[in-house]
Amino acid sequence: MDTIIILDFGSQYTQLIARKIRELNIYCEIHPFNKVPALTADVKGVVFSGSPYSCNAADAPVPDMSNIKGKLPLLAVCYGAQYLAKWGGGSVQQSQTREYGRANLQFIDNSNPLMKGIPQGSQVWMSHGDTIERLPEGYKVICSTDSVKNAGYQIEGEQTYAIQFHPEVHHSVDGLAMLRNFVVDVCHCDQSWTPASFVESTVAELKAKLGNDKVVMGLSGGVDSTVAAVLLHRAIGQNLHCIFVDNGLLRKNEFENVLESYKGMGLNVKGVNAKDRFYSLLAGVTEPERKRKIIGKTFVDVFDEESKLITDAKWLGQGTIYPDVIESSSVKGPSQTIKSHHNVGGLPDYMKLKLVEPLRSLFKDEVRRVGRQLGIKEELIGRHPFPGPGLAIRILGDITPEKVEILQNVDDIFIQGLRDHDLYDKVWQAGAILLPIQSVGVMGDERTYERVVALRAVESVDGMTADWCHLPYEFLAKVSNDIINRVKGVNRVCYDISSKPPATIEWE
Repeated sequence: MDTIIILDFGSQYTQLIARKIRELNIYCEIHPFNKVPALTADVKGVVFSGSPYSCNAADAPVPDMSNIKGKLPLLAVCYGAQYLAKWGGGSVQQSQTREYGRANLQFIDNSNPLMKGIPQGSQVWMSHGDTIERLPEGYKVICSTDSVKNAGYQIEGEQTYAIQFHPEVHHSVDGLAMLRNFVVDVCHCDQSWTPASFVESTVAELKAKLGNDKVVMGLSGGVDSTVAAVLLHRAIGQNLHCIFVDNGLLRKNEFENVLESYKGMGLNVKGVNAKDRFYSLLAGVTEPERKRKIIGKTFVDVFDEESKLITDAKWLGQGTIYPDVIESSSVKGPSQTIKSHHNVGGLPDYMKLKLVEPLRSLFKDEVRRVGRQLGIKEELIGRHPFPGPGLAIRILGDITPEKVEILQNVDDIFIQGLRDHDLYDKVWQAGAILLPIQSVGVMGDERTYERVVALRAVESVDGMTADWCHLPYEFLAKVSNDIINRVKGVNRVCYDISSKPPATIEWE
């Protein structure tokens, strides 16, 4: 499979480069700049991302280019362009005026492969404090703006291209065309990475990997675990054994509803009630990361016990997806670890199961497309994402059954309200958060001092970035009124209008 490797220098836009290249039906992977993978024959080109660092800083990220520059097509974006210019002997200095925002390409060398078909005046998005003042010898300018002469260049005699703007963002109007020029015309990638091809190749790989082994799979009712289970079922049939654990942190009536929705899919689903076990281990725990660790370990423990009841089970299937992997990794340079994911990082030594993760390379929207290719019913494919730790990370502070019940009731009113007002499918993810504070209120003629909840609804494509949904005021007013009137113990409702970044979708 033709592959593009993206080396991450820490830019908030790195994942967008991957998304844009995958829109072109070309497979790509993101790797930390200091962990360059083996550049096999399948790798047709490399992209250097931007970075929050200056290439003049003492601790600036320095990649190993020995097997890349001059040997494979290379596209360097923003920091990557500045680093290559400095590396070659050019001059990169702090700009007198920060070059941030929209700009227009006034000079374009349309004879250059990267700039083929890009119109005069094309709008691009700048986001850098440094600028390339002087290019090294043998570096040829291929585009300029009014204020940035060296907006793009090619190293003569090499398929090495560099641009100081970000082609991956929406504001770079012809950015996708530039990326296409690079990955298709320069790298000669075959545009054959589609949902159908993914299903075909993944099922074949699973058959070869698993043979006649049995797999125990944890289901949650969400898109990821469902699609992963169906892929495994396609590969190994009745050797797949699925377990759906009620950890006491699911949505209202979700345990029963999900088990019902899986009927007829041939997934050998067993429901396990482990509420009390999770509540006991979480008692008094308030730190978010510790909650995640406890829940992750307890899930593993439950699966370990249940898998031992399945004769000769050798594998644990998981619905890990690409954002889980990216957000759980941390090296100098690329994005700091935001949070740990309970299904990332391997299994403890005492668990005698090997791990199989069919979706580890996919973004969320790609998982949905694969699910539709597999013919999974829309009620499962269209479900909003729900965090693995469940309501535990939407209850700020310690976890008690009483708090869980309050939040389940609030969440149920909110989510059902979205469905009733035809808003559910216009929202990427929604939920409620129980805050660790109380506020003064008035009900009837009495003063109250009760709990505060926040509602969260976001628009996104893959969860890597998200914007808050501008839900109608009338809808928010009705939901707020319904929650306060129907959920005992809540007297105030807030609406979260933070985007990701700088916030995250979940509060913990």
